[in-house]
Amino acid sequence: MVDMATRDDAVPASGESASLLRRVGMPALAVLLLILAWFAVSRLAAEVSYDDLRATIAATAPATLLAALAFTALSFAALTLYDLGALAFVGRRLPLPVVALTSFCAYAVGNTIGFGALTAGAIRYRFYTSQGVEPEEIAGIVTFVTVAFGLGLAGVAGLGLLSAAGEFAHLPLSPAGLQGIGLAVLAVLAGLVLAAGPGRTVRLFAREWRLPSRRLMLRQFLATAVDVSASAAVLWILLPADSASLPAVVALYAVAVGLGVLSHVPAGLGVFETVIVAGLGDRVGIDGVLGALVLYRVIYHLVPLVLAVLVISVLEMRRVVANPLAALALRAATRMAPPTIGAFTLVLGAVLIFSGVTPVGEGPLDLLEVWLPLPVVEGAHFLGSVLGVVLLLVARGLVFRLDGAWWLAMVLVPLSMMLSMAKGVALGETALLATLLLALIVSRRVFSRPASLLHQALSPGWLAAMATLIATAAALLFFVYKEVGYTHELWWQFELSGEAPRSLRALVGIVLTAGFGAGWMLLRPFTAATALPARQEREQAMRIVAAQPRTEACLVAMGDKRLLFSADGRAFIMYGRQGRSWVALSDPVGPRECWPELVWRFVELAGQAGGRAVFYQVSANSLALYADAGLMAFKLGEEARVPLVDFDLKGARRAGLRQAINRGEREQLEFSILPPEQVPARLAELAAVSTAWMAHHKVREKRFSLGAFDPDYLHGQPVAVLTRDGRIVAFANLLLTGLKEEASIDLMRFVPEAPNGVMEVLLTRLMLHFKAEGYAAFNLGMAPLSGLSASAAAPVWHRVGRAVFEHGERFYNFAGLRAFKAKFRPEWQPRYLAVGGGINPMLALTDIAVLIGGGLKGVIGK
Repeated sequence: MVDMATRDDAVPASGESASLLRRVGMPALAVLLLILAWFAVSRLAAEVSYDDLRATIAATAPATLLAALAFTALSFAALTLYDLGALAFVGRRLPLPVVALTSFCAYAVGNTIGFGALTAGAIRYRFYTSQGVEPEEIAGIVTFVTVAFGLGLAGVAGLGLLSAAGEFAHLPLSPAGLQGIGLAVLAVLAGLVLAAGPGRTVRLFAREWRLPSRRLMLRQFLATAVDVSASAAVLWILLPADSASLPAVVALYAVAVGLGVLSHVPAGLGVFETVIVAGLGDRVGIDGVLGALVLYRVIYHLVPLVLAVLVISVLEMRRVVANPLAALALRAATRMAPPTIGAFTLVLGAVLIFSGVTPVGEGPLDLLEVWLPLPVVEGAHFLGSVLGVVLLLVARGLVFRLDGAWWLAMVLVPLSMMLSMAKGVALGETALLATLLLALIVSRRVFSRPASLLHQALSPGWLAAMATLIATAAALLFFVYKEVGYTHELWWQFELSGEAPRSLRALVGIVLTAGFGAGWMLLRPFTAATALPARQEREQAMRIVAAQPRTEACLVAMGDKRLLFSADGRAFIMYGRQGRSWVALSDPVGPRECWPELVWRFVELAGQAGGRAVFYQVSANSLALYADAGLMAFKLGEEARVPLVDFDLKGARRAGLRQAINRGEREQLEFSILPPEQVPARLAELAAVSTAWMAHHKVREKRFSLGAFDPDYLHGQPVAVLTRDGRIVAFANLLLTGLKEEASIDLMRFVPEAPNGVMEVLLTRLMLHFKAEGYAAFNLGMAPLSGLSASAAAPVWHRVGRAVFEHGERFYNFAGLRAFKAKFRPEWQPRYLAVGGGINPMLALTDIAVLIGGGLKGVIGK
C-alpha cells in the first residue's frame, strides 16, 4: 500500500526551508572554505617541496617531541577543570576520575573530529544523561564549557597581543593597534569578572545569562589560560628555534583556533594551518612551519585519541570490578566506546587515504622489490586507499553501535594491516590499525545493534567530513607531486619507482568509492511501509499494551497512528507523520530490553525518509536512550500521578475533594462504571453528552496524543459515568492495562447543565474505586509547559514556554489545568520532547500541534 503525501508534506514551510538551508548550506560552506584554505596554503608554500618537509620533520629532536607531549598532557589536564567547573556551576558533583575520563575522551574526539555525534558536547550529553543529570543541566554544562573556552581564548589572545604585538609588524595593523585590540578584549573580560556573583546576570545577544561566582570565573579563566597556552606551546616547541616568542605564538594560535571553530570545518582542518602559515611565514621558513603543523596534528590530536582508545580497551577488558568507583568508570568507558572507537576508525580511514596519495620512500621500495612482485604492490596501494574510504563509512556505523559495522571492521582492519605492509612496509599505520583491532575485540558487546550498514542515511555533517578528507587528499597529492608534469601516460605507468602514477590512480579510486558509497546511501529508494495499521496489527499492539504498566499506550486503539514493531514482535512504537516530522508518542511500549533497538530503528527510518525523528512526552528515566541516538531532550511539562496507597478524603489537604463529594451527593449524582460489553447500549447517550460538551466549549475533536469520540475506540474500554435521575450527565473513558500499576482517563465530558465540580466528583470517585481495586496510582495526564524555570537566565526554551504558560489563556488554559490537577496532590514527573537540536524542536512542536489538531484548522481554532 502506497502512503500518499499530503499537501502539508509536499509544501515545506519557511521554517523547514531555513532548517534545510542550515543543514545542507553550512557543511557545503565549510567544504568551500576548506578548499580556499588549501589553495591559500599551496600558494604560500609554493617554494617548499615534499622532500624538504620530510627532512624538516625527520630533523626534529626527540627531546623536542617529548616536550611537546608534556605540554599536551598539561593541556588535557587543564581541560578536566572545564567539566569540574561546569558541574559546580549547575550544582552537580561526580567522582573526579569519572569526570576526568569523560573530559579526556570528549576532547580527544572533539578536537580531532568535531562534527555531529563526534563533538565534545554530544559525547558529554550521552554520558551525563546516563548519570541522571537533567537535560537542562547538561545544556548548562555544555554552555558553560563553550562560553568559558571562548572567553578564555579571547583573553589569552588579548594577553598575547599586548605583550608581543611588535612581532606582527608584517600584518596590516600596527603594533599599537594590535595592543589596543588586546587591551579592549581584556577590559571586557575584566568587566565580566567584576560583574560576576551569585544570582547575577548579564544581557548578551538578546537574552539573560546567569553569571558564575567570581571565584569560579577566575578559576575557570586560569584553567582556560593554562589549556590554551599549553596547547599553543605544543606548536611553539615544534617550530624552529628563535622563530617567535611564546606569547606571539599563543596570540596567533588563539586566533587560528577561533577561526577554525567558526569555519565549521571538522577540526578546523586547513583553516587553522592557513592562519598559522600566514602569521609566521615571514619570520620562519615555510617548511619549518608546515613541519611543525604536521607534528602538532599528530601529537595534540592523534596521540590523545589513541590513548583514549587504549584506556577504554583496558577498562573493557576488566569486565568484573569490585570497587564502586571502578565500576562507575567502567560504565563510563562503555558509553564512551562507540564514539571514541568510531572517531579513531574515521581518523585511520583518513590515514589510509593520505597514505595512498603520498610516496612510500626509497627504503621501503627497496625491500618490496626483493620480497613482492609489482602487481601485488600496485594492488595493495590501490586497495588500501579504497579501504580507507570504506572505513569512513564503517566509522559512522560504529559510532551508532551497529553490529554490521563491527563485523565489517573486523574484516577490513586486518586486511588493511596486510595491505599497509605490502604497499610500503608502513609500520606506523599497521601499529595504529592493530590498536583499533584490539579495541574492537574487547568492546564487542558494545556494538550490539542488529542493523544493516548499507541502509544508513548519511547526514550532511558526515558528507562534509568525507568531502573534507578527499579535498585534503587532493591538495596533498598536488603538493607532493607539483614538480611532476601531468601527461596521459601517467595513468598507464606501472613501475616500482613510479609513485606519482600510483598515487594518481589511488586518488581516482578514493573519489569513485566515496561517490558510489555516498550515492548509494543518499539515492537508494525508501521502501519502508508506513501505512496505518490493519486490525490484526492493532490487536497485536493491544496484547502488548495489556502486559505493560503505562496506560497512555492504550491510545493505540484509536487506529490513527502508524506502528513500528520490534524484530521479535514484543514491543512497538506508535507514531504519526506531519511535514518532515516523524513523531513517536511517548516511549516505546513493551519490555524495556526491546526499547533501544526500536528507538534506533525509528530514528533511522525517519532519516531514510528525509525526516526528523521526534519522541513526544517521553519520561526522564529513558533520556539516555535518546541521547545515544543523537537526540536532545527539551522539557514539555509535568505529568500528574496520584499515588493511591495513601489516597483518602481525610484531613485539611483534601477538604476540597471531600466537599465536592458531599455536593455531588446532594445533587443526587450516582457513580458507576460501564464494562466494555455495556458501552454499545449506552453509546447514543454518551454521544449526546459529547456533542453537547463540544458545542458548549466550541472545540473540535483532537487526535494523536488524545482520543476522540469514536465508537470503535470506545467499544473496547470501560466508561465511568455520573448519572442523575438515570440520565448520564458526565463520563470519562478509562485507560487500563492488566498490571494494575496505574489507571487513567482519556475523554472527559459533561453536559452544560451539569452541577459545578462534576469532574472533581467523577475523578475522586474513580481514585477511590481504583484504590479499592488494588491499583498503585491514578494518572491525571500532563500539564503542558508546567515546571519550567522562571529565571531570567533560564534556557530560551524554558523562557518561551514559561511565557506561554502564563499568558497563553487565549489558546489553552495552561495554568488552570495545572491548578485543577494540583487539587489531588499528585506527584509531578517531568515529560520531555526528544529531537535534534537547532530549530528542530520548534518545527517539531508545530507539526505536533497539527497532528493533535487534526489539521491546520484544528490548530487555528480549538
